[in-house]
Amino acid sequence: MTTLLAIVTLGFFLGMRHATDPDHVVAVTTIVSREQSLFQAAIIGAVWGVGHMATILTVGSAIILLKITIPPRVGLSMELSVALMLILLGVLTLTGFTHRAMEWASLHGYSSGSHSHVVAGGVMVHAHDDSLIATRQNFSSGGKLGKFHILRPLLVGIVHGLAGSAAVALLVLTTISKPSWAIGYLFVFGLGTVAGMMLITGAIAVPFAYTQRRFVQLNQGLAVAFGVVSLVFGLFLCYQTGVVDGLFSGHPNWLPH
Repeated sequence: MTTLLAIVTLGFFLGMRHATDPDHVVAVTTIVSREQSLFQAAIIGAVWGVGHMATILTVGSAIILLKITIPPRVGLSMELSVALMLILLGVLTLTGFTHRAMEWASLHGYSSGSHSHVVAGGVMVHAHDDSLIATRQNFSSGGKLGKFHILRPLLVGIVHGLAGSAAVALLVLTTISKPSWAIGYLFVFGLGTVAGMMLITGAIAVPFAYTQRRFVQLNQGLAVAFGVVSLVFGLFLCYQTGVVDGLFSGHPNWLPH
């Protein structure tokens, strides 16, 4: 019983620490840079964590139960997918595509936070989240999120989980010999990641929520800055994975981490 409790505790807190990996933080920061509600930002973090946990459980369980060996080129390709995703997030933020997509989603009922009115035969889309009343409504109504807000962090979490699943599963195999316990550890690890990411996204959203209501230009500048960070960090990971680790060469060198 003591051993099981130790495994559960260790798995949960390691999952929370895993949420603080730089690529995770950069990705979710870029995603929540337009959020004005701390509650909604935390929910987005939880959705990211669910996507991450789903991949960790699926791929990790397959590795544990079927004794699957991940070839170095496949492992590096999974890590490259994270780099490409960070580049995409950065580009979408810097070009304003994300903002326009959120407006479109709001207009067509796929997102909360903005809605449309018919004015003199035309359609006017505007947001009410920057008001104190809307902020209170977000908390009192449970911070309802649209499909666009849910799908984006879910997909990003799945990609991140894909890149990290092999490393986590291999680590578990070296410490826990019983498959059922190992899979249980992956589940608890995933829960810890969900909790950790909720705390991180909630904290990240604080400066964005504050500046959105008081300093619009500063808020926009922060969003652009994190878009640049996401793009640059993604390019760095591409170089690290493709050139340094040898994915683009004939001798890939992959060490799960």
